[in-house]
Amino acid sequence: MSKFKEGDTVTETADVNQDDLPALHRNDNVLLRKLGYKSEFKREFSLLETISFSLAIMAVSCGVTTGYSYPLLSGGHFAMVWAWFIPCVFVMCIAASMAELASSMPTSAGLYYFSAKMASKERSALASWITGWSNITGQVTLICSINFSCTELITTAIAMGTDGAVILGSGATFGILMGIHLTQALLCSAGTRILARMTVVTLVVIMGTTIGAIISLLVCAGNQRVSSKDAWTKFENNTGWSNDVWAFILAFTSPMWSLTGYDSAAHIAEETAGAARAAPIAILVGVGVTEILGWIYYIAISYATTSVPDILETKLAFPLGQVFLNVLGKKGGLAIWCSITVLQESAFIYLCGCSQAVDASRVIFAFSRDDALPGSRWWKRVNHRTQTPVNAVWFAMILSAICGVLSFSTAAFNSLASASVIGLYISYVTPIYYRVTSGRNKLQPGPFNLGRWSYPIGWIGIIWVAFMVVMLLFPYSQTANEQTMNYSVVIVMAVLIFSGGSWIFSARHWFTGPIPNIDVQSDTSSYSEKPENMEQNSLKN
Repeated sequence: MSKFKEGDTVTETADVNQDDLPALHRNDNVLLRKLGYKSEFKREFSLLETISFSLAIMAVSCGVTTGYSYPLLSGGHFAMVWAWFIPCVFVMCIAASMAELASSMPTSAGLYYFSAKMASKERSALASWITGWSNITGQVTLICSINFSCTELITTAIAMGTDGAVILGSGATFGILMGIHLTQALLCSAGTRILARMTVVTLVVIMGTTIGAIISLLVCAGNQRVSSKDAWTKFENNTGWSNDVWAFILAFTSPMWSLTGYDSAAHIAEETAGAARAAPIAILVGVGVTEILGWIYYIAISYATTSVPDILETKLAFPLGQVFLNVLGKKGGLAIWCSITVLQESAFIYLCGCSQAVDASRVIFAFSRDDALPGSRWWKRVNHRTQTPVNAVWFAMILSAICGVLSFSTAAFNSLASASVIGLYISYVTPIYYRVTSGRNKLQPGPFNLGRWSYPIGWIGIIWVAFMVVMLLFPYSQTANEQTMNYSVVIVMAVLIFSGGSWIFSARHWFTGPIPNIDVQSDTSSYSEKPENMEQNSLKN
């Protein structure tokens, strides 16, 4: 059934003579039409640019810099090293399962499309609805969480440069946050080619800054470095929880927050050349590189952290800034810190934050394409000039900016990090769950597949996320008050109540999951593509 209604405003690259397109792009478009959608974007993301896009969102140096306080509190040196390493093993299982699905079904609908196709016929629509709303919740809150981290890095640099004389209040901080959102919205409204090229710059800056910070900490610490025994094994619990094991587990928040957004490669699949191969490669390489560099960075930080209690007493917004001051002095520490802040402004704000905004807009566009969001007819429109969903970009940024109001309450805003991780990882494992249950025999493997390892790897990821969702709802102190309470449960429950209520009272009567916006049979038969050139691994209709 065709879902494309008369009067919808959409730019269709599918109407372009397919013979004018490169063979790889024609194959991509044929596969996309087999999945039920017409090609509406330019395929200007190469494999390198897709990998860069994935790395830009995770931005390892910035993720470690902003997440350092978690292991610092939850075990000191031991947590810095091992609380990053342990979750990485399980996250890679989730990434591998996601890569298998993205290879089989390369569409910007991504996760909620996977859930719909892997679930049983009776549960397909509900599975798609849950996945879509969970992913959008995580995407939007992650934009705001990332941008607030950028803002705090800037305020920390100002405090360091003035010896603490200038400490910006919540009003000025909120103003910077809104300025970042506005700038990102303007840049993300550009064409795909500009965004694709800029992600390569991000890759270079991220790698350079991370390696530079690691070398600076190890070399300049000199004799101040702690012993290897302390760097790898010394445990100090400063959380307030009496159980050391639980305190250590709470440090998993840092890698779980950093290792999010790698589904982005799936969401730009309709803008990627050779998406069935590029998307899974980008997911696996992005996660793998981030995990390795992040672990090495934390090891260097552990060696350079001479006193955990002293660092905890810092007045800087980010404790890692104090480590750089102690190791490199004011000038050297400020130089390194500013280089990281520059990374935030040029890559993490403009590119990492932009990449996340682009990712969120593609999810909103795809979900709206199936009329699943209020105002869908606006958010699914593609700008005729840039051939990007500009309306969806601004919608995502406005929602994120509204979340930014929480920045006036430190406890409430810090809960956004947990809420974003919970929302994203629920959307990650929902299609994986259906893949290993009702969808065991439904998947037509793409170029990348796990074979018989799909099921054990999938179940490992599912069990890990179930455990992490519970952990991320706990406060960081056993004696929590209004200032230390974890309010992520409020944010998550608000979305669940809204989406669940919408399903019960309305959506279950009209939402049927992804519906083709083309006549699949007639549209695919209209191509003059040679059979031997068509993508052989596609979803069974």
